[in-house]
Amino acid sequence: MAAKIRFTSASATRLVLAKVGHPQREEPLQTSKQVFHVDEADQEVLTAIFLKPFKNLSGHRFSHHSSLDQHEMNSLATAIFNSEDGLLERGCDIAKRLYSKSNHPNIKSGDLCISFIRDIEVNGELVQGICILKSESVVPFLSISTKDGDLELHTEQGINPEKIDKGCLILNHHAQKGYHVLTFDRSGAESRFWVRDFLGVVPVTDPSFLTNKYADMAVAFVKKEEKAKKEARKEQAPEETEPGDDTPPWGTHSAARDAISYFEEKENFSLQEFEEQVLKTPEAVEKFKRHRAEVERDQGHTFDDSFQISKKDVNKAKKKIAAVVKLDTGVEIHLKPTLSGEADSVLERGFDEDKKMKFIKVYFNEDLS
Repeated sequence: MAAKIRFTSASATRLVLAKVGHPQREEPLQTSKQVFHVDEADQEVLTAIFLKPFKNLSGHRFSHHSSLDQHEMNSLATAIFNSEDGLLERGCDIAKRLYSKSNHPNIKSGDLCISFIRDIEVNGELVQGICILKSESVVPFLSISTKDGDLELHTEQGINPEKIDKGCLILNHHAQKGYHVLTFDRSGAESRFWVRDFLGVVPVTDPSFLTNKYADMAVAFVKKEEKAKKEARKEQAPEETEPGDDTPPWGTHSAARDAISYFEEKENFSLQEFEEQVLKTPEAVEKFKRHRAEVERDQGHTFDDSFQISKKDVNKAKKKIAAVVKLDTGVEIHLKPTLSGEADSVLERGFDEDKKMKFIKVYFNEDLS
């Protein structure tokens, strides 16, 4: 089961700060000389800022091909959890590790904040956490102050809490399995640098993760196949295609819904059953296998062939399938997920002989605009 995490009682109490440059550009690493203790009056605001990006993220865990004892980030987290007094030394070690991994020319320098978080609720128990945030840009802020009975405007450069680029939250939960780790990187989902090189984490393959991945793979596969078919039709000679003879633009979404319907109707996923009931043809099964292999290779791990389906995540996937009809005249028709399955009953397609153009007729009962 996915971990149930609540931040309502959490508080950030101690920080280690760093400025992480780029070693290849000879930019230095500067780290805190002492732990910064957060004033009690500021803890609520700072904690909310630090933890907001980690809501509704999938879990990860530290992983090492040999032993977790040889995983540097896992060992540093363990040392901090075992003795809060080691936050400064171990926090600086985390900054040094990030600096040493920042060799790619596209990696930006930035400000690093490593905070110790108390009382995060995980499955009903309060645990400690280590929050690591990296901001790679500063923005101007305006402030108005009073001086000598008048008002003055000041500009300052600072970190926008809504624009923090990378983050990691290590929870003292399932320590023997590599802890429960939440992570994000706004510069690119699951970036190799942050997720693999620096953190060294892999996803927790729970029902939520697997349901999401297979649903996303199924929809992406259907869209990929539909795009290939459209390209093939474009290459046909004009005389081979009748006017208006074209697969409806909502056909992709219809096929995607068929795939999602499997997840809605079943309690447990079986790859063999999915192939038989959804993919059906040997050709489609083989193409999906290749598609799955590409995704696994790109993300660096394999997916289970059977698991319990997470209904909550099925609903999330279903909401993504809203049909959009895009026409070359600049017109777009958007269908809500609740209506996209009934496209044939509200949309009618045809071909106008006088204008020599295709058309779509829309049926409705009431104008709600």
